[in-house]
Amino acid sequence: MRWTLLTIFPECFDSPLATSLFGKAVERGLLQVDRVDLRDFTEDRHHTVDDAPFGGGPGMVMKAEPLVRAIEAVRQSDANVRVFLLGPRGRRFDQALATELSALPHVGLLCGRYEGVDERVRDFVDGEISAGDYVLSGGEPAAWVIMDAVTRLLPGVMGCEASKVEESFGDGLLEYPQYTRPRTFRGREVPEVLLSGDHGAIARYRRQEALRVTARHRPDLIERADLDEEERAWLFSESTGRRA
Repeated sequence: MRWTLLTIFPECFDSPLATSLFGKAVERGLLQVDRVDLRDFTEDRHHTVDDAPFGGGPGMVMKAEPLVRAIEAVRQSDANVRVFLLGPRGRRFDQALATELSALPHVGLLCGRYEGVDERVRDFVDGEISAGDYVLSGGEPAAWVIMDAVTRLLPGVMGCEASKVEESFGDGLLEYPQYTRPRTFRGREVPEVLLSGDHGAIARYRRQEALRVTARHRPDLIERADLDEEERAWLFSESTGRRA
């Protein structure tokens, strides 16, 4: 897979690209990452990428000319690239979107700054993605989150492929509780079923715990989860104190 990052701060990605699973994937040739400095597409000697907004108001707005020139240059190098603006109007990033992006051969992420981008830039991108309902200093942190979540889904990136399925959001639920040594820690015991060696019982316990944790902390996920009648009945019995 190939990533292209369009940003005025390409150095923001120096550390992530050199460390973690992502850095190892780059070293192993599983990924190609290009960083495009938007200032290289300006025409004035100060390399200006922003200007005051028409109509007045606080802050600065990123100019259309350098951003669109950069997008066009990326497309000229690869017609298959899909370029996404990172901004609050976009589809909220989640595991489903991460999976969709992981199927694309080349993804470009346009990182905004200041008060946003000139509205006309949106006519030149393939879509917009929001990292969540909060304010960041720019699109770079959002880009790293998206890249990390997508890259780890690619074949060969993670050492244990099964962990991609069993972790939180892999099947629409939060992950079940995990334990490791010691067996007893300050009076708190590891659940006996995990020590039983009964793989069927362990699988049932973990599924029920995933349901319980999700219902308690993220009930919105339960509403969208693909549960069978037995699982819904079990959840109902847990919430009411009844046993089916």
